[in-house]
Amino acid sequence: MRPFLRAIDIPPGWLALHIGAAWVLSLVSPPVFGGLGRVLGPVLVVIGALLLGAAVAEMARARTTVIPRRDPSALMTSGLFSLSRNPIYLADAVILTGAILWLDAVLALPLVFSFVWLIQTRFIRDEETRLTEAFGPEFDLWAARTRRWLGRK
Repeated sequence: MRPFLRAIDIPPGWLALHIGAAWVLSLVSPPVFGGLGRVLGPVLVVIGALLLGAAVAEMARARTTVIPRRDPSALMTSGLFSLSRNPIYLADAVILTGAILWLDAVLALPLVFSFVWLIQTRFIRDEETRLTEAFGPEFDLWAARTRRWLGRK
């Protein structure tokens, strides 16, 4: 991949692209969510932003990278990371869902699944490989008890 393309191939870029696609679809979507979407959408966007900020803060305290494709220096297993192996990506999906509701773009709902699939294939699998190489059985134990997106096993 060319350096420029690799530089923009980051989760916030994909999130922005999906929100942009949701906006385009909102122009042709029938209004479905109405007042509920105008209230719940912004609430989900704020919840997602707070979740993202909290996860980034936890990683900063542990002095490990939040940048995909970089080697981690710590395995995050407590706090938000005890509920999700990927709270930042979960936050991105919540933000996207909120944006879709806010835009009243029912036709854009499949973009949430597209985003989750893309993040898993382009970022999460590689990150899990890096974590396995760096932390071995400790990562395996955490992965066995914590779901990739949300919840304990």
